Amino acid sequence: MSAARGVVILGSTGSIGTQALDVLRDRRDEYRVVGLAAGRNRELLDAQAAEFDVPADLARSCAGDPDGLAELAAHPDADVVLNAVVGFAGLPATLAALEAGKRLALANKESLIAGGPVVAKARAAGGEIVPVDSEHSAIYQALRGGTMHEVGRILLTCSGGPFRGRGRDELASVTIADALAHPTWSMGPKITIDSSTLMNKGLEVIEAHELFGVDFDRIQVVVHPQSVVHGMVEFTDGATIAQLSMPDMRLPIGLALGAPHRLDQPFGAIDWTALRTLTFEEPDLEAFPCLRLAYDAGRVGGAAPATLSGANEVAVQAFLDGAIRWVTIPAVVDDVLQQGTGNVDGVQDVLDADRVARERATEAVHRRSAA
Repeated sequence: MSAARGVVILGSTGSIGTQALDVLRDRRDEYRVVGLAAGRNRELLDAQAAEFDVPADLARSCAGDPDGLAELAAHPDADVVLNAVVGFAGLPATLAALEAGKRLALANKESLIAGGPVVAKARAAGGEIVPVDSEHSAIYQALRGGTMHEVGRILLTCSGGPFRGRGRDELASVTIADALAHPTWSMGPKITIDSSTLMNKGLEVIEAHELFGVDFDRIQVVVHPQSVVHGMVEFTDGATIAQLSMPDMRLPIGLALGAPHRLDQPFGAIDWTALRTLTFEEPDLEAFPCLRLAYDAGRVGGAAPATLSGANEVAVQAFLDGAIRWVTIPAVVDDVLQQGTGNVDGVQDVLDADRVARERATEAVHRRSAA
């Protein structure tokens, strides 16, 4: 029997982290948890460490400690690093895992989006990225059906969030509770708000470009409220291969841990006798301008994606804090992007772009909340 693969989970007390441990719980002969990192939920972190026999010095509260995350990501006993840290703080861990030649099971989209050029350099050191997002996992799976030069376009699906079908005027008075009521997925507050604005899907468009090397004109978003089709690849001969399953993040998590092999546990299996309808529609870019902003930033490249990501994090937090309205989130991001972005040649450029974006977004929030 081959030795168990060492796994480090960054963000272990969040939604993705807890589901990853659920996948690993009954697979101790195949996987060994060698490190855990969380934010401030020390009680749950300690319980996880005790259950999975993780030494105390490798079960760390790393809120505000990107260096601690990076150290765990490069741990010599780790074969797979699951980066489920929320936001830009996950970038150092992404780079450390790749530079150490690890498999990176990536659920932290912001690090790839903001640091695309430097992440590409880190990948060249021998590390591998397998996406955990359900949409990118679906594309990863569908691409097995052909070669990259046979790909016509990639289609990312989205549920449409809690406000699907509402016009811009109807969205002016939505509440925090309204925006957090996602119809399909159970996620953390930041990602749930991003889903409600479609910024999450815009970030995933940039992520797909970075992961698969497909240009933006060949990446399309379609609204699919049933959340059964997670992604599709259309090939040059007209054939489309889709990945379908009921919403269950344990499926893409399990695949990312063991790829290219699949688990022998069915997560999200479909009851085809009960599935009645699959529908698709165009996203409303007037009501949900964040998606357009993300496409624009992706096409500009350089520091624009980092600027987009940083400004959005500030705007979303301001909304969650009650400082601005939901419809003001894209306005703040647009304000920041309109002030210009630079180029990215190294990590410091990414850090500088993020810092400036946050400063400008904070100013924009203050102007709009004071108006």
